[in-house]
Amino acid sequence: MWTLQTPPSLQPYLLPLNFLHQKNAFPSCYSYRPISIAFCHSTTNTNIVTKPTNFCNNYNDSIQSLCKKGQLKEAIQLLFQEPNPAQRTYELLILSCSKKRSLSDALTVQSKLIDDGFEQDSFLATKLINMFSELDSIDCVRQVFDKMSNRTIFVWNAFFRALTLAGHGVEVLEFYREMNRVGMVSDRFTYTYVLKACVACESSVSLLEKGKEIHGHLLRHGYESYVHIMTTLIDVYARFGCVGNASSVFSEMPEKNLVSWSAMIGCYAKNRKTLEALEVFREMMNYDLLPNSVTMVSVIRACAALAALEQGKILHGYILRKGLDSILPVLSSLVTMYARCGALELGRRVFDLMDKRDVVAWNSMISSYGIHGFGAKAIETFREMIQHGVSPSPISFVSVLGACSHAGLVAKGKQLFDSMSKEHKMYPSVEHYACMVDLLGRANQLEEAAIIIQDMRIEPGPKVWGSLLGSCRIHCNVELAERASRRLFELEPTNAGNYVLLADIYAEARMWDEVKQIRKLLEAKGLRKVSGCSWIEVKRKVYSIQSVDEINMHVEQSHALLLKLSTEMKQNGYVPDTRIVLYDLEEEEKERILLGHSEKLAVAFGLINSSKGETIRISKNLRLCEDCHSFTKLISKYTNREILVRDINRFHHFKDGVCSCGDYW
Repeated sequence: MWTLQTPPSLQPYLLPLNFLHQKNAFPSCYSYRPISIAFCHSTTNTNIVTKPTNFCNNYNDSIQSLCKKGQLKEAIQLLFQEPNPAQRTYELLILSCSKKRSLSDALTVQSKLIDDGFEQDSFLATKLINMFSELDSIDCVRQVFDKMSNRTIFVWNAFFRALTLAGHGVEVLEFYREMNRVGMVSDRFTYTYVLKACVACESSVSLLEKGKEIHGHLLRHGYESYVHIMTTLIDVYARFGCVGNASSVFSEMPEKNLVSWSAMIGCYAKNRKTLEALEVFREMMNYDLLPNSVTMVSVIRACAALAALEQGKILHGYILRKGLDSILPVLSSLVTMYARCGALELGRRVFDLMDKRDVVAWNSMISSYGIHGFGAKAIETFREMIQHGVSPSPISFVSVLGACSHAGLVAKGKQLFDSMSKEHKMYPSVEHYACMVDLLGRANQLEEAAIIIQDMRIEPGPKVWGSLLGSCRIHCNVELAERASRRLFELEPTNAGNYVLLADIYAEARMWDEVKQIRKLLEAKGLRKVSGCSWIEVKRKVYSIQSVDEINMHVEQSHALLLKLSTEMKQNGYVPDTRIVLYDLEEEEKERILLGHSEKLAVAFGLINSSKGETIRISKNLRLCEDCHSFTKLISKYTNREILVRDINRFHHFKDGVCSCGDYW
């Protein structure tokens, strides 16, 4: 038996013989220390065996350590010295590229990964897809996916997730069909991503049907117990306005978490089922679930839609108590809520107290001034935002152009529209063109509005033609109205509102035969006019009042008061504007119909049930008609009450017989 020993006569700095042949054997980050050299004695020969005391056999540990320390450049430099990088090494390098937001380094790592034979590694392919997705390089995502010959379900899911986040929902659904064709079985993550892809797409009947198809597929495979899948399904139905379907999914869920409750509240809030949204919120609170910021944003939006100021204030207090007042989306929604409840000054106070403001917060303030008719103030806030170094978003321009439209600031609106491309390198979308058509149309510059549509660089959609038709309704331009209607009937054949608007225009022009034709067309298509509905908050309770309401026990009292007030005001010059009634009836019958409008009933209900001197706040689902506008102006003077009415377009603040809109709406 031979013993190993270190001969003292040998130089202590000798290197292993095979190591000496490696180029740049020691990186600069290493210090050199003596190595132990042992002799192995035998009867035939003597072999020198060398062993480093503190130096790794490869660089994997060192590269991984550098990645964890955030030293990506050094790690990549060392990578090219390692002949056999490990999978874990590449995983940490990919993660570091994502954290550093460095696409150039990511491409370098990917190139070396391919050279080292890891191109078909499913685990690393998934990591690469996630990395390129976070670096907003969807082309690189596609390249990684395309080069994979053996795609496990993890690769498919990562690919679907990346495409969905990039807004390529239609592409996800196309690849999902391909995945099913090759026999790959979906898992719970697959269903989640393809459903999210449906939400990310533009609304269309075909995509809704695809969502329903996926719904059936996941039920057949027993995935209905997965909360996150069913919650995403609620979002799909909410996206396409299928509130009944969403409600059914929600009620049938075996268990619900905060996210699913929030999704259902959001579904109702987004689809103007505001009372239902508040009811679900109250029900959720009974389960002792503490709402998060997402929940609160949806509930605040519901209060805003109803102009429920007192309930909004209660929610604001809850937000302060729970420490949610540092979350920007919550604060921005409060700004909007106060403005939409008629308390613009309170919204401004919330805005001024914000420690920091993102573009969403600025947009909230700009749009708040807009709906109240303060166009100049909206423009001033828009410019102040830019001075604070916040770049306007497309929504910023929608908000400020809308404000110009409500205030009749045509020249300012044109300047802002031109600045989109000239100063901010932003191409106008359909929404921006619709704002410009509305701006010009309201100002009775209908021919110029038509020219804008004709010269659009993109295809005019329903919003653009709808803006033109709405302007034709204001100025009774039959010729342009018929032109806009033809396109709208093609684009939105089931939208009853377009037919009703054209009928309104015909009625004002006394073209009764044409009115009858439109009514027959509605009947033939099985379409019904949207009933007018108004909401009013009295003593912290919200009431819904319909134009035709045989159930509400308060309607009879309201009708009686309206009849009394109408009679008295006629003696002081009030003349009912019966032109808006679509039927060729006697004047007396037309006046009776006008008294049944929901906003008038809501005003009367407020006068009966609120305290003397208290401001009456009403919101309505349709545009305020001319007769209701005139009637409410006189009511405010006759009863010495402030009355706030928010219709689908803007706010009307009635006081002393005058409206804040200046009769321009």
